[in-house]
Amino acid sequence: MALPKAGGFLYGRPEPLANPQDVPEPMTPAQAPEIADLHDLYARRVPKMFYDYCETGSYTTSTFIDNTAAMAKFRLRQRVARNIDQRILQTTMAGETVSMPVALAPIGSLGMQHADGEIHACRAAQKFGLPFTLSTMSICSIEDLAANVSKPFWFQLYVMRDRGFAADLVARAKAAKCSALVLTLDLQVLGQRHKDTKNGLSSPPKLTLPNIMNMMTKPRWCMGMLGTKRRTFDNIFGHVKDVGDMTSLSEWTNHQFDPTLDWSSVDFIRKQWGGKLILKGINDVDDAVIAAGLGADAIVVSNHGGRQLDGAPATIDMLGPIVDAVGGKVEIWLDSGIRTGMDIMRALALGAQGTMIGRAYVYGLGAAGEAGVTRALDILQKELSVTMGLCGERDVKDVGRHNLLMPTLPFEVPPPDVKAKKRR
Repeated sequence: MALPKAGGFLYGRPEPLANPQDVPEPMTPAQAPEIADLHDLYARRVPKMFYDYCETGSYTTSTFIDNTAAMAKFRLRQRVARNIDQRILQTTMAGETVSMPVALAPIGSLGMQHADGEIHACRAAQKFGLPFTLSTMSICSIEDLAANVSKPFWFQLYVMRDRGFAADLVARAKAAKCSALVLTLDLQVLGQRHKDTKNGLSSPPKLTLPNIMNMMTKPRWCMGMLGTKRRTFDNIFGHVKDVGDMTSLSEWTNHQFDPTLDWSSVDFIRKQWGGKLILKGINDVDDAVIAAGLGADAIVVSNHGGRQLDGAPATIDMLGPIVDAVGGKVEIWLDSGIRTGMDIMRALALGAQGTMIGRAYVYGLGAAGEAGVTRALDILQKELSVTMGLCGERDVKDVGRHNLLMPTLPFEVPPPDVKAKKRR
């Protein structure tokens, strides 16, 4: 089957409609039987610039597409005549009990996908028994989210050139009682996303004529935004010297991702934080070896959802080699490309202890706020439970490579570099 262009949904799904307002909505979010249906509703309800922000990758988008396409290569073994009653999905991630091996990944500008989006998504996750990760580039601030949810959440840190600001973010996360710090390592420089450039993406959106005309076709979204005060990067605005308006905020943000971030900086942040540390953005065996030696609580095999290095391998392809290299030394989770419970099963079978989802819950959020996120999680949970059963498993902790028919990788992964630790 030929792959669709970026923005399409794999597994035989067509691309979203070019102008979804031309067709009536086929169902409500509560009726959606699969994530792809939430995606279609999301495409109808969210302005184009924010839909494109979610549904694109960097440059040619080859890695963005491959993240989902590569999943299908890993075939699941069907087993029969086993007792699969009362299946157990509960496990732990970084020492926290979770109702299934899933955490909600950090998403920048989440509050632009739906008014107060971070609050909606966090509440849905916490009620479901899953961790939610707040992005540095969130619309809702650390303190604001903490005041509006009932439990601790995780905070994701981008290291900025302004190291004083980065240190302040860590201190604010501590004060808000965040239960883990997720340090993203794969955004030292920004991979260009052509659609964002063409759309003039910003938060709040620039009121150009094309943007205004498109937003007029999204009445639910507009009414929500008119009813909230949260419309810009509140973790930054008011916390950085000389950033007093949207122009200065944009200029500051565009020049702040730190290309000098190295492993010694990671170790310094680990000591400064002093709590659970999760390293996100590992997609190479040598980097996994170094990360495992730093004492992180978990590493996340991720390529930023195909939004950074275009041409990087799909994370599902790199998961097995990374597990082989450092499994048993550190928890390993998979991010990038998960759209179904079957994808979660594939990741667990390859040796991941957990997964992180991004776009799958963004579709639900854009479609229906908190209720939409809950529906997305319901869908994934049911799919994972049924898939486990059809593979002959009752407990998620028993899932392993015996559940897979392993493909031959499309490339050769070099063995771990024994000198990698010394060169960090």
